[in-house]
Amino acid sequence: MPSSSSQPLLKAVLWDMDGTLVDTEPYWIAAERALVEAHGGTWSHQQAMQLVGQSLLHSAAVLQSAGVRLEAREIVDTLSAQVITHVRNEVPWRPGARELLDELHEAGIRCALVTMSEGPLAGVIVESLRKPYFEFLVTGDTVTNGKPHPEAYLTAVERLRLDDPSLTIDHCVALEDSIPGATAALASGVLTVGIPHQVPLPGYPGMVMWETLVGRSAADVRQLVADRFATGNLLEGAN
Repeated sequence: MPSSSSQPLLKAVLWDMDGTLVDTEPYWIAAERALVEAHGGTWSHQQAMQLVGQSLLHSAAVLQSAGVRLEAREIVDTLSAQVITHVRNEVPWRPGARELLDELHEAGIRCALVTMSEGPLAGVIVESLRKPYFEFLVTGDTVTNGKPHPEAYLTAVERLRLDDPSLTIDHCVALEDSIPGATAALASGVLTVGIPHQVPLPGYPGMVMWETLVGRSAADVRQLVADRFATGNLLEGAN
């Protein structure tokens, strides 16, 4: 942990993908509905909203309970293939996301993608960006425990530390749009910004809420780290 004598700097931003960087949720919902209906079931908007931000294997189990008679791996592959087809036709960027990515890149702030989508889909989206903004991707098929477990975020921080051993969780900010994602980020100890999209986000203690990424800058993200450090110093001084 950084000492109280030196203010920690923002060193890295950890980005969720679906719903935060890109608006792929409608693609997922359409794929889920088509799969359930192909097996004679029905799929409501409310059911779809319960899967937002969850791991794909969790989603597969829910779809099996809705009547899909396929193995979990086959369900994941089927859904992912349909979403990839849509993304190849049009990447639905979230407002302000690419602009903030570009500013962070220009400011020398490292970025990593932390998503429960698997490598093939995440790769298609990252490859469509005009610069190599993301140093690496932590995807759902590279962790044992998906969100809301903090493993994906802890893994990202450890990978960042390989090139900068002085980096700690306190130097990082996570951007999330879903309850499972925000829960995972908060549980890891990373300063978390919630940007609600498809589903409302509760006002979790310690989470910063932004309505949108539009107009947000690297300076805004840096200020979050400075504010957290200042609050920590005040609490420390009161003890």
